[in-house]
Amino acid sequence: MSRAIFLDRDGTIIKEKEYLCDPAQVEVFPEAPAALKRLADAGFQLFIVTNQSGVGRGYFPLAAVDQVNARMLQELTPRGVSFQKIYLAPEAPDQPSRGRKPSPQFLFDARDEFGVDLARSFMIGDKLIDVECGWNAGVQHSLLVRTGYGTKWERAAADRFGAAMVVDNLAAAADWILRVA
Repeated sequence: MSRAIFLDRDGTIIKEKEYLCDPAQVEVFPEAPAALKRLADAGFQLFIVTNQSGVGRGYFPLAAVDQVNARMLQELTPRGVSFQKIYLAPEAPDQPSRGRKPSPQFLFDARDEFGVDLARSFMIGDKLIDVECGWNAGVQHSLLVRTGYGTKWERAAADRFGAAMVVDNLAAAADWILRVA
């Protein structure tokens, strides 16, 4: 069984743009490509787990999410970064959803599809639901990055992040993971 890094997309790998649906607005955090490559080179499979409620709310079609993902990959792939799979929950928060975070379902799917050992894997995101998703799946550790909404969540729910590691950005998350893994 292999180890994996599960990552939120917006606010973790790319800059948060509320309800991002225009690929021209994709901005990969400067530290993200090197951090992701270091994790992959250390033997971690990379997965994105993203809620895209703008689809379920009727703000934009699923095709827009695919275009944003394609633009992000255009920037990351030439830098040696690839993902095993992008798991996407397009439902609005009030709609039934199989995988909408904090549900661990997509991590369970990766376990079953790709032979991931969740107990040796990590979840990284900028919201409480990202951290909870990792906890709910039984990953080794969940990390909150202060990019995106991370700083806001750290202040608003500090008492709920006791078991999470809080770091400045994806590079700091990679540093920490590579020290403890």
